[in-house]
Amino acid sequence: MADTRALKIGILAGEPSGDNLGAGLMAELVRLHPHITFLGVGGPRMIAQGLEPLYPMDRLSVNGFVDPLRRLPELLRMLFGLCDQLVNAEVDAFIGVDFNVFNLLLERRLKKRGVPTVHYVSPSVYAWRRGRAKRLGRSTDLLLALYPFESAFYEGLDVRVAYVGHPLAHAIDDASASAAARAEARSALGVTADTVVAVLPGSRNSEVTLMGPVFFDAARRIAATRDVQFVVPCLREEIAQRVQAMTADLPGVIIDRGNARRALTACDAALVKSGTSTLEAMCLLRPFVVSYKLGGLSYQLARRLVRTPFVALPNILAGKALVPELLQDEATGEALAVELLRVLDRGQQDAGYLDAFRALRDALRVGPREGAEAARAVANLLGR
Repeated sequence: MADTRALKIGILAGEPSGDNLGAGLMAELVRLHPHITFLGVGGPRMIAQGLEPLYPMDRLSVNGFVDPLRRLPELLRMLFGLCDQLVNAEVDAFIGVDFNVFNLLLERRLKKRGVPTVHYVSPSVYAWRRGRAKRLGRSTDLLLALYPFESAFYEGLDVRVAYVGHPLAHAIDDASASAAARAEARSALGVTADTVVAVLPGSRNSEVTLMGPVFFDAARRIAATRDVQFVVPCLREEIAQRVQAMTADLPGVIIDRGNARRALTACDAALVKSGTSTLEAMCLLRPFVVSYKLGGLSYQLARRLVRTPFVALPNILAGKALVPELLQDEATGEALAVELLRVLDRGQQDAGYLDAFRALRDALRVGPREGAEAARAVANLLGR
């Protein structure tokens, strides 16, 4: 039976992928507790689920190591302001959705002031400094882990961990990845070519600045070899205008003002910036190439901190290179075009090529619906 007592939850997502996760969790919490309200920071999907926004999500958008330092005074003002507003609102709990540095700092302050805290998405302790796992207990009462291997990194530490699976594995099934779904997405986009490549250089200005030129150089090289159209998802008008300027001389480009799902559904193969979209491409059973670039100083810092051989989530989950990764200096237009054409051809010629993607996707399904296990874990924390 659903709980009828009023419940007030603070929640914060700082980027589009977190907005998707947060919205799914909010929907399931409403299913458990119809009399629930949310306040904090999120994007359009969370606002549609009833979030009362305290700040626009775009104000939290930062990338790399240098950008946060430049904007530190503004970010600190938001951090302190959010903490005071949430405490004064007497929230029953706070949920930080990904956006690890900012959310963990906010959670730590809230926890000291008596607010139960939840962190939704484990920081990449398997890739970065091992000390992060030890410090997590200072910030959060409950960690919601998306991947089954993450719990092991917190064994013996003062951190309560609940493996809740990944929402994308629930949201995307074989029907979503089918030829019929591909045809429907192409019709909606106005595709006319036989071959479609999705190009995902990122959702932030800084990412498009770094990834856009090399991604679209690769697209030009691919366009010179075959009849192809490119679909570039751009949620924000500012990003769409920048992409339009970068691709003015590239024929066959469709700029879609939606999220990555439709572009990836429509495509035969994709060129994807490292991040959540790599998991989405995997769940949709699309061949793809992963790339990432950082600014010079950020890259030098990352080289000294990263402890994993892979950056793409499918490769991390599998423990081997299922998809090509071309990072930093290796990410040239020529190299990306060569790898993209190779996986495109393999995907069209080898029916079993993507079986490993399907197996990984199915292993990430936990609970009956997207966000259901995460909502149940939050309710258990609150004794509801």
